[in-house]
Amino acid sequence: MELSIDTTVTLANGVEMPVLGFGTFKIRGDEAYTSVREALDVGYRSIDTASLYGNEAEVGRALRDSGIARGEVFIATKCWNDEQGEQGVLTALERSLGRLGLDYVDLYLVHWPISRLYASTWRGMERAFESGKARAIGVCNFLGSHLDGLAQVAEIAPMVDQVEHHPYLQQPALRDRLRRDGIALEAWAPIARGRLLDDPVLLDIAARHSVTPAQVAIRWVLQNGGIAIPKSVTPSRIRENADVFSFALSDTEKAAIDVLDRGEDGRSGTHPDEFARS
Repeated sequence: MELSIDTTVTLANGVEMPVLGFGTFKIRGDEAYTSVREALDVGYRSIDTASLYGNEAEVGRALRDSGIARGEVFIATKCWNDEQGEQGVLTALERSLGRLGLDYVDLYLVHWPISRLYASTWRGMERAFESGKARAIGVCNFLGSHLDGLAQVAEIAPMVDQVEHHPYLQQPALRDRLRRDGIALEAWAPIARGRLLDDPVLLDIAARHSVTPAQVAIRWVLQNGGIAIPKSVTPSRIRENADVFSFALSDTEKAAIDVLDRGEDGRSGTHPDEFARS
């Protein structure tokens, strides 16, 4: 399938989600507002935020000031760990909607797995979905064991699993599991927080296409059927991260990237089990 910035994936409940989104982790205040405005001006139509990020108000203001119709932009946010539990989820969503200035979000996510709260948290997520205030629901950082636990209590399966995913942390078993279960894989840190920008393999492939290693890494996620949400506060890089549709990786190039996987040594964020046990 030919990819473009307008390409979407169809989630299990029929909602269309753009394959490329703009991440806002650790972006706050005026910087969050100007970055989201730049992303929307460039053509991004999916914005990812979270209650933890402290920038939902700026995301909502940027959307309103952009002049783009609400229905044309996919907005995702997340409940934090201390907001879990059935009523906690619902209260957190109302707070997020208030900060965003929206009547609904397109995707509401559980930020990290907390094993003892699976049942109550997911019931809250299901209620949020049933109310229409979340058009789709999902999880973040759930590995196979966490998905197994969730499956025991869920009436509605998660539609998205947002996990750390990039050439250094590929998690092929999880990727296959999600594909088999009809859960969309969304990659946070698709450029490994900048750690792979000097990788010789990516540099070589980038040179062949006259692009950057970051663009190669994002393209790799997309060609594997994933969703990518790169983040930047630099206008030129925001534009660069969106310019991944003028080239395609060959099967040989994809194979060369596949062998870069470092397993758990490639992880740049916290292992989900550290939260699951809390």
